[in-house]
Amino acid sequence: MTMQKRFNITGICRPQIHYMVNLDSRLAQMKQLVDAGEYFTINRARQYGKTTHIRALTQYLAKDYFVISLDFQMLSHADFENELSFVMAFSRELLVVLENTFYFSDKIKEQLTLFSENAISNIRLASLFSCLSKMCAQSEKPVVLIIDEVDSATNNQVFLDFLTQIRGYYLQRDMRATFQSVILASVYDIKNLKEKIRPEEHYKQNSPWNIATEFKMDMSFSVLDIEGMLQEYERDNQIGMDIKEISKLLYEYTSGYPFLVSRICKIIDEELGKVWTKQGFLEAIKLLLAEKNTLFESLIHKVNSLDDLKNLLYDLLFMGKNIIYNPDDYVVSIATMFGFVKNDNGIVVMSNRIFETRIYNMFLTSSDVQKNKIYQLASREKNQFIINGHLNMELILERFVVYFDDLYGEKEESFLEADGRRYFLLFLRPIINGIGNYYIEAETRNEERTDIIVDYLGEQYIIELKIWHGKSYNERGEEQLIQYLDYYHKNKGYMLSFNFNKSKRIGVKRVQLGEKLLIEAVV
Repeated sequence: MTMQKRFNITGICRPQIHYMVNLDSRLAQMKQLVDAGEYFTINRARQYGKTTHIRALTQYLAKDYFVISLDFQMLSHADFENELSFVMAFSRELLVVLENTFYFSDKIKEQLTLFSENAISNIRLASLFSCLSKMCAQSEKPVVLIIDEVDSATNNQVFLDFLTQIRGYYLQRDMRATFQSVILASVYDIKNLKEKIRPEEHYKQNSPWNIATEFKMDMSFSVLDIEGMLQEYERDNQIGMDIKEISKLLYEYTSGYPFLVSRICKIIDEELGKVWTKQGFLEAIKLLLAEKNTLFESLIHKVNSLDDLKNLLYDLLFMGKNIIYNPDDYVVSIATMFGFVKNDNGIVVMSNRIFETRIYNMFLTSSDVQKNKIYQLASREKNQFIINGHLNMELILERFVVYFDDLYGEKEESFLEADGRRYFLLFLRPIINGIGNYYIEAETRNEERTDIIVDYLGEQYIIELKIWHGKSYNERGEEQLIQYLDYYHKNKGYMLSFNFNKSKRIGVKRVQLGEKLLIEAVV
């Protein structure tokens, strides 16, 4: 009986039973590094497909190499307490790999068995590596060592000693037999162990993993990758979806983050009755952003645990700060490592719309924030803004102008400029909560301008938020908004200007420019 393929978000993806992107080109790139005898680390954020790639790579290399693939998740905390316990545990796991292998002599296996049972006194890492060297010398094929989930070990001194032994044999590889290649997979950068955050301990630094080459391969899914996966799905299910449109939407919202792509597809396939349309896609986004999953829980935990990270994200999202990407900046490197941000031509940007919106929601829906008066006003009156299932964005702007001026009109200018856009999102959030979503257009977010795209029951609303800098600047803003409306095939757009002139005139007006109607609000 043939098993029906599904989209997978837990554990390893297997092409026989799961819809997944084709990994052949990635595996070929990784094999080139192995062929060259390189040691490297696959550092990627949580649920980025590291284990799936490792499993596939193990099989891909099997023809030319003997691959020892271990998982440090199989080791307990006690296994890293000292050299003896580590050697015993490592030998035990290695014996499982060698069980049905005839490449190595019985003497090697006997010695590893003695190590695993603590039958030899004064066992040290040096003894283990001497045995591993003999094993590599005996092997008919070059030996490749792959270790997944090394994060569980990176805060232990014994792990540093383990890396030191690998480094020593690497440097003497012309005189001592050793591994052809060593590949470590983790979230944390093994070359910079100070990023392993344990508040109760000092950071461990100076990792001996400086022998490793940079692993720069892009493991995210491209639009073409996603198309290939959906083409296979379409052949099996005959939905009649517009594969190019859905693939583009998936990439636009996720930037190819593997878990997010698969999760959205899984929601559409299993929870929304295979509605592979733009409306179905947007409904899946709404469900995804509302759910608790291990990836989101991990991200939110990191933000709430690290004040510097939280401040960086706040400045990026609400203040529109232009943050230079500096890999030596500790907070930037942490945010990148965990997958929150990425380097976009030297500037720090959010890594994808899903993470961005989830973090916005975290900031905007905390218990403290919900006590804010403007949030409470919007929450209490939200029903008046929905007319026959449509969002009355013009009325939302009108009421926001009135409430904002009443509540904050007497505040200092610096307060308003810093928090104005945040307060609009605070006002908007309870109105669309549970039915609609929003995201910020990254290319227009800066200290003077932000464009918000609101999706509500399949209808999109384009809102430009900006700081007022005079009539000519406002006219340029109108031109920019019109261009943006053309891109989204819309004839109506909205503009909210924060004006700090003492003689300003607040209110909302309609401006007809050709075929485009602009609803302009000034506060």
